Amino acid sequence: MNASTGPATLAPARVPVLDAASAVATAARVAEELALGAAERDAQRVLPAEELDALSRSGLLGITVPAAYGGPGLGAATVAEVIRLLATGDPNVAQIPHSHFVYVNALREQGTREQQEFFFGEVLAGRRFGNAQSEVGTKHVRDFRTTLRPAGDGLWILDGEKGYSTGALFADWIPVLAHLGEDGPMHVAWVERRADGVGVVDDWDGMGQRTTASGTVRLAGVRVPASRITPWHLTFDAPQTYGAFAQLVHAAIDAGIARAALGEAARFVTTRSRPYPDAGVERAAEDPLVVQAFGEMELAVRAAEALLAEAGRAVEAADAGLSVESVGAASLAVAAARASTSAAAVEVTSRLFEVAGTRSALASLNLDRHWRNARTHTLHDPAAWKVQHLGRYAVAGTLPPNHGQI
Repeated sequence: MNASTGPATLAPARVPVLDAASAVATAARVAEELALGAAERDAQRVLPAEELDALSRSGLLGITVPAAYGGPGLGAATVAEVIRLLATGDPNVAQIPHSHFVYVNALREQGTREQQEFFFGEVLAGRRFGNAQSEVGTKHVRDFRTTLRPAGDGLWILDGEKGYSTGALFADWIPVLAHLGEDGPMHVAWVERRADGVGVVDDWDGMGQRTTASGTVRLAGVRVPASRITPWHLTFDAPQTYGAFAQLVHAAIDAGIARAALGEAARFVTTRSRPYPDAGVERAAEDPLVVQAFGEMELAVRAAEALLAEAGRAVEAADAGLSVESVGAASLAVAAARASTSAAAVEVTSRLFEVAGTRSALASLNLDRHWRNARTHTLHDPAAWKVQHLGRYAVAGTLPPNHGQI
């Protein structure tokens, strides 16, 4: 179960292998297609199965597979921009592969050569990774009860229940975070979505991000060979960007929500809003108060996007030379991006109605989906703790903790 680097026998790619420019261009195209049905999917809670299949075929889910295994090995900055663009089209679809990218990273960190060769080949064949990590009803988000127990002959038995399992319903493989033995170190068990004992329940009923299918995964006596288990705890024994990368992708989703809401507000104001009489203008878009509000929102979104891009570069710089200092700098940059994108997403999706006027509140328009999506997704990690770590660094030069949530 130890990590290994180095080249492997390359499996033939069955999805496009994209360079950075192609990945960004492809994400922009896919985002336009996602936007066409996003409002209806939200209103009717239509899960985006076809849209995810198209995303898999595009090659975007393979952009972080290392070059030694046939992928392009693109860095965090490109991933952040790809996810941001996808989120402008539909943040539900953008959130579903979050765990896919995070667990590709987990394999890069701790997978054996054989595990990397197999699973990276799966990714390049268009397969998707899900997520079974968080648990409901435990003491805190890093408290887990799911357990792998030895069964002899290189087999382990996996039992537990996971909540908020974004991506699991649509996955080919579900990485499950579990104790190895009773209260042993945390490992990842890689189980097939349709393996015996695996149940995925679509019971997510969030007010926003309604079509991520972030429901429950039930694991009852699932047989897992040792070759499908990777250590997770070792990731945090040394400086790492695993957590910063995961948080960066979340920030990209919020930035995309903010930009999409601002764009929709502008379209509404220029085509459907009436001016307020006291403004003395012919069009709502000429009202100086409306223009001022749009300027303030544009400023907030641009700042969030700039911090997101800076954070992506910081993660890449840390990956190029891992140290306590470089990883700390990356985590702080991501914390700033996460706090800024969270604030921008909630602010802009709320002010949309302020600038667009009464008619924008009609349920048939479903403009409130932007706010519901922003308010739901920004709850994933408390932004106040990002600011807390930034404050500790500013006051005393204290670097953030070396765990997977910053």
